[in-house]
Amino acid sequence: MTTSPARRRLALVTITATAAAAVVAVIAAWALAPAAPSVPAADPTPSSSPTPATAASPRPVPAVDAGALSALPEARYDAVIGGLLVADTAVPAHADVYSTASDLPLFGDADGTGRPGGSGGPIARLAARDFLGEATPVVVVRIEGSWALVLTPARRTLPSAAPAGQPAAAQTEAWAPLASLAKTTGPTSRVEVSVAQRSVSIVALDGTVQATFPAAVGADGTPTPTGVVGYLEARYVDPSQGTGDQPIHLTSLHSAAADEPFGGHDGGLIGIHYADQRDGAISHGCVRIGADAVAALAALPLGTLVVLR
Repeated sequence: MTTSPARRRLALVTITATAAAAVVAVIAAWALAPAAPSVPAADPTPSSSPTPATAASPRPVPAVDAGALSALPEARYDAVIGGLLVADTAVPAHADVYSTASDLPLFGDADGTGRPGGSGGPIARLAARDFLGEATPVVVVRIEGSWALVLTPARRTLPSAAPAGQPAAAQTEAWAPLASLAKTTGPTSRVEVSVAQRSVSIVALDGTVQATFPAAVGADGTPTPTGVVGYLEARYVDPSQGTGDQPIHLTSLHSAAADEPFGGHDGGLIGIHYADQRDGAISHGCVRIGADAVAALAALPLGTLVVLR
């Protein structure tokens, strides 16, 4: 049987009125219900060391053409580049060593977002070859997406220009494009310098102390920095520095107390090297060791972490 149009319209009006009444009843019940007590927000869990918030998805690495890259300041041992980041003082759980076939653009965090590379352009470049013409070891302490956080051999600021009560950082880091890096055979140990005990130890990654040697450290006016982690940057022989034919183990670390503790233009670098006098707090910040310790460190690959305690 066919329903007439008039009856169909009547049925539709009835259904619509019924639905509207149900909605009104639900709203009235909600309005009359007692409000739920508000719950105060939980206090944030304190962190032993503040960590900047990092975006869940880091931005893609911006393209940097060859001309723009070559115009950037080189983050070398004697450079001061304000946009670099202050390196974390904790010993990283893993620090792999990479190489690069071409200069790397380095990015900081000028906007304070805490995310890899910030939102600005590159601030410096890390040369593929160091001042000796050797391949630059690139020490990666963290990877996030297409970014690698790398330690750099340059300073962020000079001690003489550091704000009062804020010592100059002895070690810096920056973000670099991970795709430009090739992983090498990683170190199996690290170097630990105890300023208080005046010793240099070679420590396996599992914490086993493999060897310990006596050492001299910085004098009161030119102390060896402590509480910081760098790496073995280069090694070379320079008898003019009183080290004879023993190689100087140059670290990426710098004096936090003086611009040029030794005079000259070496960037206030902290070296680990041979010296005839190697007992007590007597140096300009470098760590003085004997020939046996020099030989033991020479067996370690460049990029090996150096921990100053």
